[in-house]
Amino acid sequence: MPNSVHPVDRGLPAGRLLLLGLQHMAIMYTGCIAVPLVVGSALHLDRASVALLVNADLFVAGVATLVQSVGIGKLLGVRLPVVAGATFTVVNPMVLIASQYGITAVYGAMIVSGVFGLLIARPFAALIRFFPPLVSGTLLLVIGISLLGPGAAMIGGHDTGDPSYGDPANLGLAFGVIALVVLFTRVLRGFLGQIGPLVALVAGLLVAIPLGRAHFDGVTQASWFGLGSPFHFGAPTFPIAAMVSMCVVMLVSFTETTADLVAVGEITGRPATRADLARGLATDGLSAVLGGFMNSFPDTAFAQNVGLVQMTGVRSRWVVAVTGGLLVIMGLVPKIGAFIAAVPEPVVGGVAVVMFAMVAVVGVQNLAKVKFSGTHNAFVAAVALGVGLLPAFGLDRFGSSVFFQHFPAWLRTICGSPITVAAVLAFVLNLLFNHLGRRREDDLLP
Repeated sequence: MPNSVHPVDRGLPAGRLLLLGLQHMAIMYTGCIAVPLVVGSALHLDRASVALLVNADLFVAGVATLVQSVGIGKLLGVRLPVVAGATFTVVNPMVLIASQYGITAVYGAMIVSGVFGLLIARPFAALIRFFPPLVSGTLLLVIGISLLGPGAAMIGGHDTGDPSYGDPANLGLAFGVIALVVLFTRVLRGFLGQIGPLVALVAGLLVAIPLGRAHFDGVTQASWFGLGSPFHFGAPTFPIAAMVSMCVVMLVSFTETTADLVAVGEITGRPATRADLARGLATDGLSAVLGGFMNSFPDTAFAQNVGLVQMTGVRSRWVVAVTGGLLVIMGLVPKIGAFIAAVPEPVVGGVAVVMFAMVAVVGVQNLAKVKFSGTHNAFVAAVALGVGLLPAFGLDRFGSSVFFQHFPAWLRTICGSPITVAAVLAFVLNLLFNHLGRRREDDLLP
């Protein structure tokens, strides 16, 4: 009798679940903790406070990942292999709000944006019919390409003006890891082939240790247990401008998450329905509420893990549930997190750039389903792609987008993200050329 259980719902042996869950965690970890590290540095917080942000970030990301993969009734969780993590979209608004109103306003505004997200998740999901392959494919292509910038920074360095930028040792580590990923993907079969990226990471770490590139000082200094108390920085405050700004961030996060959820649905053979999207987006809202209470950050679906699902072919959501459990444990046991953080960035970056590029490839696959001949669809994709990527290439020496630096702060929140610009353009242009003023039978979209 054939197995009627969909691969997304199919369980795996405990050992495989653990290794595959570790692989997802290794891919997303650096991107996840980068947000609290950047925010903590920008706000000039002491090391203890930054460590608290990191622990809280891992804990909330773990909870959000568990909810996305396992689900809670008909309200929360897309029930697909989706890994959640802190979104970079929140960095600039958080820093601006903190500088004007204090850090308590950041978390007050975050709670409000989370409630806002919970309320609009279902109406936003109703827009799915306006996210055909033309829109979702273009957006995924922009996501993948724009992430290559942070990937390059992980390998070459975060300051192009630093004399040590592009250190041959770092590049050698990263390219060596990439070569191993290629080798393992080509040679290994079955389960070993699925954990090829993880094996490459471990090999890269083993090579980095004698080169002096891995530093485990933080492991000995980290405590065994710890999680910050709610409202560690004080009772939340609620300035109107701060709340509006964070609600805009939530909408931006929703556009990114929608594209990723649609992509995961396509990859796993279980297309996300409107109800699935509503539950997945509501989980983003929940993460913002929980993050506001626990001194953390709003979460979004991580595109690099979408690429990992595509690359390995492992579709079980229970693998990602294990990842969520591991993240919760790391949030509660800082010493474990410190060990993972000891893996050098070039090693993680070598695997990450492959994952980022896989996201772009998923976008290309989506665009392959679009009818271009005799339509304006190529023009729509070209404008959204070209204009959307401008912020990704207009960078300062530290990799921060400065293309729209003279715009008002609230507008930079929207225009500073290539993902947001591309999403808005693809969505609006698709409506303009393929819906408005056309009879249904004349629609150009397949």
